[in-house]
Amino acid sequence: MVFLIEGKNDPVKVCPRIFFIIPLLSLWVFWPLAGPGAAHFLTKPLTTAFADAGRVKGSFTVIFYGGAYADDMETVAFLDIEGDSYTLEPFAPDFDYVRDSGIPAEDAILRAETFISFHASFWKTQLAEIIGPAGGVIGYELKPLYLPFIYGTSDVLDISYWPKKDGKIKVTITLIPWIKSLKFHPGGDSGLGGIH
Repeated sequence: MVFLIEGKNDPVKVCPRIFFIIPLLSLWVFWPLAGPGAAHFLTKPLTTAFADAGRVKGSFTVIFYGGAYADDMETVAFLDIEGDSYTLEPFAPDFDYVRDSGIPAEDAILRAETFISFHASFWKTQLAEIIGPAGGVIGYELKPLYLPFIYGTSDVLDISYWPKKDGKIKVTITLIPWIKSLKFHPGGDSGLGGIH
């Protein structure tokens, strides 16, 4: 397609202007769609670092996520420090997690370990500090590690922390993609496959 401007017959000079204007117009039109619903569109997730349970002190709100059925590998516990300006909020329906407030550190870790260790392939726990936007610890993540020879890896969870307004931290929790495909393979009429 050739664009010509009246009085000018050189299409080469006109086309680059059009191809420059189209992306700018697209950004202007579609930028509002990346607004509040995609709050982490321009932000980076918070980081975590390995933590020593002996150094965990204070009072916590413990968030017990998952554990809905015997093979629920999307199970993790969060220790949200009480009294700071940050609040961990799982990006999930309310029925997927339970909050318990005012729990001292030692009891919080014990209850969290008990909660995440029910799976038949459970191996051990991994405690990590959640590093806030200002660089300090805003909470802890306690997740289960599974026997590596069962799933090919011990850490099957992908957890991200996204800063939001008013000190809220959106927590996304999912299985890593290839574990999800192992667990939730297509069914069909043949059931789980093989001879039955």
